[in-house]
Amino acid sequence: MSGHSKWATTKHKKAAIDAKRGKLFAKLIKNIEIAARQGGGDPNGNPALFDAIVKAKKNSMPADNIKRAVKRGSGEEAGGANYEEIVYEGYAPGGVGLIIVCLTDNRNRAAADVRSTLSKGGGSLAENGSVSFNFERKGIIEVPSEGVDFDKLFEIAAEAGAEDVVEDGDIYSVTTNPSDLVPVRKALQDAGIDYDSAETEMVPMNEIELDLDNARKVSKLIDNLDDLDDVQNIYSTWKATDEIMAQLDEE
Repeated sequence: MSGHSKWATTKHKKAAIDAKRGKLFAKLIKNIEIAARQGGGDPNGNPALFDAIVKAKKNSMPADNIKRAVKRGSGEEAGGANYEEIVYEGYAPGGVGLIIVCLTDNRNRAAADVRSTLSKGGGSLAENGSVSFNFERKGIIEVPSEGVDFDKLFEIAAEAGAEDVVEDGDIYSVTTNPSDLVPVRKALQDAGIDYDSAETEMVPMNEIELDLDNARKVSKLIDNLDDLDDVQNIYSTWKATDEIMAQLDEE
């Protein structure tokens, strides 16, 4: 029986991982299609598309999927959806602010799904501007730390215009002004430094430290929002101690 139970658990975990990978691939494909639609299908002349493709490759997306997404976005191949970006602001338990970025071909569905998920998770929608004032748009480049000298990375990034470089686990996070994202990324490439992703994000200026109970609620709510087909990115103002984060990881 123990063997059977272990196999059932393994199958369940694999199904969950496969589902997450499918959701991630869908988001990455949207990024590629939109970048190709806005700037053309040549990544050498379209930095947003270049970075979208790099991120897809880093997440093991098959090359054929990437090529088809580029063709759909650039109009070379039929089937590309007409996505529009919609940004919702909301609150999670503990007074945590949320910015929820959707890329959707159905505005009504996206709004209903976000509102329902927030409500079920103890959160609520907020008026435009009531949360976003606490965020600023930044360029973020994530560099795997293995084999990369921090001081060298810092020097190259700073000379190219980066604002800061911090170590976050096995990743170095390089922060730039949005307009400096591409020049800094290119400087790292020219120096032979690999990167996992380079994109603009909404970074909170003030964060709320949560206890275990609220951290658990907020983490679950964000996971449920992230599972929605139309949700592309979620930014929040919550943080927790290392001990609480470790406990959440175990759960």
